[in-house]
Amino acid sequence: MDILRIILSVILPPLGVFLQVGLRGEFWLNILLTLLGYIPGIIHAVWVIAREE
Repeated sequence: MDILRIILSVILPPLGVFLQVGLRGEFWLNILLTLLGYIPGIIHAVWVIAREE
């Protein structure tokens, strides 16, 4: 399931984070990072998915 989340995070970073943590602070931070720059949003999303277990 993590592989699917990582693939979704490359396409749409907030979606991958939402599937992992829901509407918590990491989700809103990822939306902000994605709006500021697509690459920081991807990096943050992959980090959140790899960190959470």
